[in-house]
This record gives sequence, C-alpha cells and structure tokens, in this order.
Amino acid sequence: MVDLDIQIPTAFDPFAEAKDSEAPGAKEYVHIRVQQRNGKKCLTTIQGLKKDFSLEKILKDLKKEFCCNGNVVQDKELGKVIQLQGDQRKNVSQFLVTAGIVKKDQIKIHGF
Repeated sequence: MVDLDIQIPTAFDPFAEAKDSEAPGAKEYVHIRVQQRNGKKCLTTIQGLKKDFSLEKILKDLKKEFCCNGNVVQDKELGKVIQLQGDQRKNVSQFLVTAGIVKKDQIKIHGF
C-alpha cells in the first residue's frame, strides 16, 4: 500500500481574523435598530457604544433633543443598550456623528 498525504478540508471561516479586536482594520460598529412593538409603536435600540462613554448622559441628551422617552437596559449578551421610544434611527445617527461620539462609517442602521 502507498502512503498518501491526504489533507481533509476543514470548515474555513473567512472572518476568523476579523474577530480579533487587535487585528488591523477591525472596526467596532454601533448598531442602531428599530423593533416593532404593538400597532404603530416601535423602539429604537443603540448598542456597541464604547464603555468610555456614560450612556446615561448620552441618553439624557437624546431624550432632550428628540422629545422622547428612553432608558438604558443591561443585556447579558450585548452589554448596556440604549432604548428610545419611536423610530429615531436617522436622528440618532446624525446626533452621534455631530457630537463626535462615533464616525459615520462606524454606524450600522438596521430595520425595515
């Protein structure tokens, strides 16, 4: 019998290097989502802000700027998440950019 060096292919993850936070080019995105509640009511959630920022102060400014209510929720998987009443996706993204909290290319807007 002939011994052949056969390599069995394994599952390839093309984003394995991008998962490392120290990898160059890896970005920490701020995700802005809208969630449907009941009827026409919806919630806007903001996740991924750096831990350096005080989310309570950002929430206070957002509530005052957009005349809506909101709170900071602790999620075991996502960490602290800001919730706002209504569909505030575009307003929040403009606010975060003009306040200098994040850059425009670091924001991902999700929703319908």
